[in-house]
Amino acid sequence: MPATPAWPPQSTPRLFVEDALAPGEIRIAGPQAHYLVQVMRIKDGDPVKLFDDITGEWLGIARHVGKRDLVLELTERLREREPVPDLWLCAAPIKKGRIDWVAEKACELGAARLAPVLTRRTVVDRLNLERLRAHMIEAAEQCGRTALPELVEPVKLPALLRDWPADRTLFFADENGGEPAAHAMRSRAGPAAILVGPEGGFDEEERAAIRALPQAVGVGLGPRILRAETAAAAAMALWMGVAGDWQPNGID
Repeated sequence: MPATPAWPPQSTPRLFVEDALAPGEIRIAGPQAHYLVQVMRIKDGDPVKLFDDITGEWLGIARHVGKRDLVLELTERLREREPVPDLWLCAAPIKKGRIDWVAEKACELGAARLAPVLTRRTVVDRLNLERLRAHMIEAAEQCGRTALPELVEPVKLPALLRDWPADRTLFFADENGGEPAAHAMRSRAGPAAILVGPEGGFDEEERAAIRALPQAVGVGLGPRILRAETAAAAAMALWMGVAGDWQPNGID
């Protein structure tokens, strides 16, 4: 007896929408409609997956497909919004393209928040947050995520340290060395953040200010010199592996 094909198919197009989803009809227009109609060739009756970072992922069935828009009938919720580990990534902005990559990986790896941090050696002092969010949305669409990292306005390092939450550990990648990252992260449970500096690293005064924060823990990321974006991804992966939801039991 032949197997019943999976429904909806794995090849079903998947899109993020800003508004909370609920059963009923939703109109899709603009670039998303162009993608569905002109690129994916969606026809009446075809499935589309939608997610909203609020209620989860829904199955939509195409109705009234036009040249520039279409209507999707939301028939069922496929998944609730996924639980997100309580990890922030605080990263100094780096060159365009590389900071876009950091935003993508923050989403793929499961960060709850991406917070750009301005340091003395930060070369890029203006960020296009709309572009960064678009990169995170694209990553979520492609990777099947139902949640997006919160993207906050850039903040200067002194202000970040001044307002740091008392209950959140701040692991900062210290190029001068520190406690082995995996050991430090495994031994300190609870809300956490990773702080990664710019291409030139933190200066001595900044490093002293970070270390003076009671919640700060300097960590080393191995024997090799890492670029800023590599350090961010490596540190996030380490935390997810020893304290996040890569463990067998997932999030506590």
